[in-house]
Amino acid sequence: MNFPILSVLTFLPILSAFFLFFVKMKEQRNYYSYGFVISFVNLALSCKLLYDFDKSKLGFQFTEVIRIFAHQDIKYALGIDGISLLMIVLTAFLLPICFAVSMKSIEKRVKEYVAAFLLIEGFVIGSFAATDLLLFYIFFEAMLIPMFLVIGIWGGVNRIYASYKFFIYTLFGSVLFLIGIIYLYLYTGTTDIVLLTKYLPKFFPLNYQQWFWAAFFISFAIKVPMFPFHTWLPDAHVQAPTAGSVILAGILIKLGAYGFLRFSLPFFPAASEFFAPMVLVLSVIAIIYASLVALMQEDMKKMIAYSSVAHMGFVTMGIFSFTAQGIDGALMQMISHGIVSAALFMCVGAIYDRLHTKQITDLGGIASKMPNFALMAMIFTMASVGLPGTSGFVGEFLAILGTFKANKIMAVLAAFGVILGACYMLWLYKRVWFSEISNHKIEELKDLTCLELFCFGFMAATVILFGIMPNLILSYFKFPVAYVAGLFMAL
Repeated sequence: MNFPILSVLTFLPILSAFFLFFVKMKEQRNYYSYGFVISFVNLALSCKLLYDFDKSKLGFQFTEVIRIFAHQDIKYALGIDGISLLMIVLTAFLLPICFAVSMKSIEKRVKEYVAAFLLIEGFVIGSFAATDLLLFYIFFEAMLIPMFLVIGIWGGVNRIYASYKFFIYTLFGSVLFLIGIIYLYLYTGTTDIVLLTKYLPKFFPLNYQQWFWAAFFISFAIKVPMFPFHTWLPDAHVQAPTAGSVILAGILIKLGAYGFLRFSLPFFPAASEFFAPMVLVLSVIAIIYASLVALMQEDMKKMIAYSSVAHMGFVTMGIFSFTAQGIDGALMQMISHGIVSAALFMCVGAIYDRLHTKQITDLGGIASKMPNFALMAMIFTMASVGLPGTSGFVGEFLAILGTFKANKIMAVLAAFGVILGACYMLWLYKRVWFSEISNHKIEELKDLTCLELFCFGFMAATVILFGIMPNLILSYFKFPVAYVAGLFMAL
């Protein structure tokens, strides 16, 4: 029997989190050490998965199937393709960083804090690895609970409002998703993703596809979040602790885009094509509107939160262009944004830990006291605005290129959004790092610690590496992207 690596990746952090509730450690730092060990083991396993994955094969690999009910086709089924593989690796990559940025800022209820993040990791990996629709839904919903607690317990002043808003928005969409799953099962007798992908496009008429597509779309659009479902995200980011923002921007919102690629397009291609103009319009509105709102912000975290809405607009735009270049760009943007946005929120966290403010007007001249920090922040700012040579450029360029083939007007308007993105990010960088010092506390600042510099440096290196050699990422998407794009060439 093959080693069940996907089950281990999924349940090691979950079981480790539950184990924490039965132990008591003398020092709070020991809980972080425990979290580091578990997350590094999972990172090592994900690297092993990356090494063993065969990019020349079509379909799911490392499959695990256990039938749950004797007379129903509902199974515990795991498997990965190139898309889910890299999302799992990204998740495992960010978890140790979450613990690293929390060691100084989170000092209350550390045991529960570490357990919450381990649960999030397990549930997210389970979502990406699930090849049964009901199993995906269980993991997809389970992660709401620890994330709700992270915001509600360790967040800012308005954390209760933000956590309930996050939970209610996402739960509302998930109810519609569950109804869709139930009806799909009653209609087809299976929740197997491979079988549904194979047969639904052939046997579901357009009017059926439209209803199911709408139920799935609302759930995934809220998770992305797309305009006009985006309002929960800025509140959640502003109130969440730094690590909460890292995991929220880096991983959780990617599940919505993943849902579009894994379910909406393959299951309901005719309905996806029917609704594509609407999605393209909403995506471009998100890019331009969120960029304009970001320009008006005085809170660093809120500005970066709105930038996430804009960047995810490129993702949904690329996906619904139905072109290989557009979908490649969307996936590249998902990976790039997962690293860059996480790093930008870490920059805000590093400033807040030292100065206890996120207001741009309270800052200025940080570069003169923290040159290493200024360099790291500059790299992530340039990646965010899509500078050639960074991963951000590859994703945005391919998404716009693919959309240009499908809808030239939307592509041109999205390109205008790139200019707006450069405006607010460069303006932010100038005011925080290079304007005159307006806060006497800045005079006393010390540069990044060795641990902070290592985390930022490693993330900056990946951003530049993937910008110079994007095929390191894109080669994993070849077969799944070709399959999805091929569905729409046949329509």
